Amino acid sequence: MTADTTGQEGRAADPAERRREQRGWYFYDFACSVYSTSVLTVFLGPYLTSVAEAAADPGGFVHPLGIPVRAGSLFAYAVSASIVVAVLVMPLAGAAADRMGRKKPLLAAAAYLGAAATAGMFFLEGGRYLLGAVLLIVANASLAVSMMLYNAYLPQIAEPDERDAVSSRGWAFGYTSGALVLVIDLVLYSGHDSFGLTEGEAVRICLASAGLWWGAFTLIPLRRLRDRHLARETAGPAAPGAGAVGNGWRQLRATLADMRRHPLTLSFLLAYLVYNDGVQTVISQASVYGSEELGLDKTTLITAVLLVQVLAVAGALAMGRLARSYGAKRTILGSLAVWTVILAAGYLLPAGKPVFFYCLAAAIGLVLGGSQALSRSLFSHLVPRGKEAEYFSAYEMSDRGLSWLGPLVFGLAYQLTGSYRDAIISLVIFFVAGFALLLRVPVRRAVVAAGNPLPERI
Repeated sequence: MTADTTGQEGRAADPAERRREQRGWYFYDFACSVYSTSVLTVFLGPYLTSVAEAAADPGGFVHPLGIPVRAGSLFAYAVSASIVVAVLVMPLAGAAADRMGRKKPLLAAAAYLGAAATAGMFFLEGGRYLLGAVLLIVANASLAVSMMLYNAYLPQIAEPDERDAVSSRGWAFGYTSGALVLVIDLVLYSGHDSFGLTEGEAVRICLASAGLWWGAFTLIPLRRLRDRHLARETAGPAAPGAGAVGNGWRQLRATLADMRRHPLTLSFLLAYLVYNDGVQTVISQASVYGSEELGLDKTTLITAVLLVQVLAVAGALAMGRLARSYGAKRTILGSLAVWTVILAAGYLLPAGKPVFFYCLAAAIGLVLGGSQALSRSLFSHLVPRGKEAEYFSAYEMSDRGLSWLGPLVFGLAYQLTGSYRDAIISLVIFFVAGFALLLRVPVRRAVVAAGNPLPERI
């Protein structure tokens, strides 16, 4: 047996061991971000929409389970449904991880289920829109669960004053992998004829390869991250079989009751829920907007998202530095103001003009990674010790799990108006309301109330 090198807070006492875990932790962003970029943002939305349109009736509707759905809304509805599934599963996984002190096996299960569903998208062809919707639901829900468990490691592998930088590096790793794979996808898609492939076959290979990448690079964090069991200061004794699924909802109710004891943490979570709902919807629907409303071809969309990935690396690192000077809260508020301007500009973009779409993509890249990375690190200061996975399950509901409202609003706006411009501008309310809610959160008091050490600047 090896000696226990963890400190009182559950973090590795040896700086070299802590850095080793941090480097392994970064690689899960490197593994799974390819799904978010290549699958969710670039290829699956337009491709699933085209598959649904091919299977639609003369009125432009498909009928999954007998329900009339406009083909152009199917992707948004499937994203929304995946998030509802994630909401049901994440609290169970979070409670089990904290009670057993074993996040890693659950992380592995969620990651490989999502990777397998993504690889299965190779078989999405013809009129198989329902298969595509089901695989999307499984993959997206699995990603949400795995990210909840992954994020819960942050308070255990980084000291309080390190977290903004560590979180930002994780996002930078993710955007780097997204850019790398998009370059490969661009070569394959643009030159599909020279490779003896049809356009649809090239898209399906790009989708499936994202699943293979996700599964392969997940091996690195699984080798380097360590499970540790922390004493829960406020929890009572575990009920018999508390880790079982049958007791999961009882644990969820206990977690929600405990969170009411930390109203300032909940105030931040509410603000994050609102503004991040807008962020996630913009990410997932941008390619549909570009292809269907602006008439841009797939090559333009891929290169625009590649531009987002490259600038997001710089943006995440730059906003991490700004947070050291101005604090994470102020830096996030500034990014939300920029997001509002971006959506207004997106509504006014002329169709068939790629240069303006590239300018918008550049602006998104500069604020995307930083706003997400700093939100994650800020929340890590507000989590009571020993309850990381449970509280990060609630956070992940806001990050990828409770972001069902934005896609639903986007889908309904298009279904009612037939205009993607009306759908995109409807998302402004999420950023304006999120800004107002975050402005009211006293984050320094929230850190103290959670029983955590106060960083020099937050």
